[in-house]
Amino acid sequence: MVRIRLKRAGSANNPCYRVVVTDGRNRRDGSFIEEIGFYQPLQKQNELSINLERANHWLSRGARPSETVASFLKKLGKQAGATVASE
Repeated sequence: MVRIRLKRAGSANNPCYRVVVTDGRNRRDGSFIEEIGFYQPLQKQNELSINLERANHWLSRGARPSETVASFLKKLGKQAGATVASE
């Protein structure tokens, strides 16, 4: 099953996450199919960027987002005024 989830990057005590499309059986920081965004929680604005066009593409192909990524997509969809399908 294809999943859209976070992949941790960055150093100790300075996390940075990449939003990736991956096979659900892969490890959290393992290989991935495509990187579609990033999330930096320690920035003042909690910097978040996701390519909604690619996210919609993968969702239409049956990819299932993690709970965190689903909430990000919902938040960004409201800001952009776009419709983002999530489960």
